[in-house]
Amino acid sequence: MKRLYNLDYLRGVAAFGIMIYHYLSWILGRFTADTFFGRFGIYGVSIFYILSGLTLFYVYYDKMTPLKNDLTTFFKKRVFRIFPLLWLTTITAIILNKKIPNLSNLFLNLSGLFGFIKWETYFSAGVWSIGNELVFYVFLPIFILLHKAHKPIFVILNIILFSFYLYFAFIKLNPELTLTEQWTDYVNPLNQVFLFLSGFLIGLLFRNSKVNNLIAFFLLFIGLNLLFFLPAKKNVINLVTGINRLFFTFSCLLICFGFYKLTFKLPNFIHKPLALLGKASYSIYLLHPIVYIIIIRVRNHTFDFPILILLILSISLTLIVSYFTYEYFEKYFIKLGKK
Repeated sequence: MKRLYNLDYLRGVAAFGIMIYHYLSWILGRFTADTFFGRFGIYGVSIFYILSGLTLFYVYYDKMTPLKNDLTTFFKKRVFRIFPLLWLTTITAIILNKKIPNLSNLFLNLSGLFGFIKWETYFSAGVWSIGNELVFYVFLPIFILLHKAHKPIFVILNIILFSFYLYFAFIKLNPELTLTEQWTDYVNPLNQVFLFLSGFLIGLLFRNSKVNNLIAFFLLFIGLNLLFFLPAKKNVINLVTGINRLFFTFSCLLICFGFYKLTFKLPNFIHKPLALLGKASYSIYLLHPIVYIIIIRVRNHTFDFPILILLILSISLTLIVSYFTYEYFEKYFIKLGKK
């Protein structure tokens, strides 16, 4: 199938932005809700979820049937795509932590079941979202098969999942407490699955629609302005509760839709690094906390180089390690999963 390079660009930028957010927050302290990185740290992951739903719709909607072989093939490919690097990251994080992990939690992480059972249990920063993603993969065949064969039930399921989204935004998450205090509730897959569904719906409703580049760019511009300039109180919990949750989610949908429908081709000297950044985004996302820990350990045992050097070194080394991990580790298992 024709690759949607614009979505690669956005995926790569999102992974890069989350990496920068983490590095700056670990060095300088947490960002508030009225800052650029305070917002991107939350909704960069939301963009990932929307892109995941959109991309998987694009790849699987037309060819997935209720037959056992189709479903088995889908899940086998997902296992080979997700688990090898997840295992590598989890084991490396445990080694760096120098503590014997709880065996039950270790089993849940290595099996991927933590996303279904104990989603707040993970060994490296950001891995909670991979647990959520594994839950979403179970929803994808349900979305496809219900829409093809039982549209009324598909609509009802959409309403139920959106209701969960509203429940967490308006009832479950308390705006008087911090997000950290309610982290277990926030990373609940039922609080995030509507984002994945939204990406699926963008693909479903607009796959045959041609949108003028000016309109797509305008919608992208509106989405970016909503995300970064919509007023919000400083406590980050205000980004994910109440009406703000809906506005910020809408901004992410506009951003993803804009990238999806933009059709211009970038010059090769811009296209190639952005496309590669997108392809290596999984490595960037999972490995950047590992790289940071190693650099901090080296810094503590050698000499205390300046923060700017720490930041530049962390970013550079993450990109280098992620490139080689994608080329010689991820791609090997991706090809293996296709056999």
